[in-house]
Amino acid sequence: MDSTEKKIINICKSSVKASESLSKTKNSQRNKALRLVAKKIIINKDYILLQNKKDIDSAKRNGISKPLIDRLLLDESRVLNLSKDILNIAKLDDPLGKVLNSKIRPNGLKISKVTVPLGVIAVIFESRPNVASDVAALCIKSGNAVILKGGKEAKFTTESLIKIIKQGLKEANIDHRAVTSLKDYMRKSVNILLKMDKYIDVLVPRGGKSLIENVRKNSTIPVFSHLDGICHTYIDQFAKKSIAINVTYNAKMRRTSICGATETILCHKKVAQDILPTLLDKLVKNNCIVKGNHKLRKINHKVMLVKNKDWSTEYLDAIVSVKIVNSLEEAINHINFYSSGHTDAIITENNYTAKKFLKSINSAIVMHNTSTQFADGAEFGLGAEIGISTGKLHARGPVSTAELTTYKYIVEGKGQLRD
Repeated sequence: MDSTEKKIINICKSSVKASESLSKTKNSQRNKALRLVAKKIIINKDYILLQNKKDIDSAKRNGISKPLIDRLLLDESRVLNLSKDILNIAKLDDPLGKVLNSKIRPNGLKISKVTVPLGVIAVIFESRPNVASDVAALCIKSGNAVILKGGKEAKFTTESLIKIIKQGLKEANIDHRAVTSLKDYMRKSVNILLKMDKYIDVLVPRGGKSLIENVRKNSTIPVFSHLDGICHTYIDQFAKKSIAINVTYNAKMRRTSICGATETILCHKKVAQDILPTLLDKLVKNNCIVKGNHKLRKINHKVMLVKNKDWSTEYLDAIVSVKIVNSLEEAINHINFYSSGHTDAIITENNYTAKKFLKSINSAIVMHNTSTQFADGAEFGLGAEIGISTGKLHARGPVSTAELTTYKYIVEGKGQLRD
């Protein structure tokens, strides 16, 4: 066993101890810690922004793309939002100790199903500073210890936030080891972490395909998968033109670097000539690269020819693939084949069509007449999210406090014996 593995095992052991003490705290104590952290983030705003500038300067020197720099960037408004999100999490109902159901058996035994923390959660995430604070806050609220491994591009920002969070925990008399950084940003450390199933109860990877593939191949820990966001917006033949254009444009362009951004637009052939000229022109004029076939090029000559791999690409940039489809069924089949199971939407005024789409699409989040950019835990009233789980076991969609719990059965008797 080398020194790196020893360090990671020690971190894991400390996290287990912290999770045991955290699980015994009251909701009021955990909320106090969150309010302290939110306050300290505002007080230390200049320090956080200074650390973030180090990351931004390094990213620019290393030629990181503009959309990824946007994901990494913090300004005063975004720092304020970090604090607000934590306060919103503190306001959520206590997810622990909830009696999911209770019954008394004929022999008098009372059997109750009660929520409890998962234990220790490890989160490997991309270079988005808000993930560190959101994840830490959600884990504190739900009584779980968390080990954070952020992207190296955001290491100064991430470590500064973890430092502040630990200070808040200490002041609330909660074991500060409940929120821990792996600190080592080498790939070797991640691979060691993936084998720590003796200590870690759940692993949440948030990143690109290479990370997910590595986790699936090497992890011995149960996983909540946060896959890439290959999201679709389908404009149905019964779509209202103004809604179709405005919602689809927002779904693609509001913020292109987030996983809920639409990457493919499908449009029914019966409304293509009415809607697409305006929509494509708006996208192109706002510096979005549009990819499509020769039919699309006839509508707008600036459309670039689409390649088959584009349908399964998460651009995270001002690039979108567009396809004219012959029917609702073709749209559904296309989405279920190419979608990553994250978020997909239909624009239509026909309730029958909408219901069929919502029922037939296999994704974690399916929408009607609204932007895929609403695929966000805070927008769902969950305070924040640890990620969007695209799997089907235990947690699906935005993973918030409820999804960070499991349950145990409590059986109460009065001396009953089994025959």
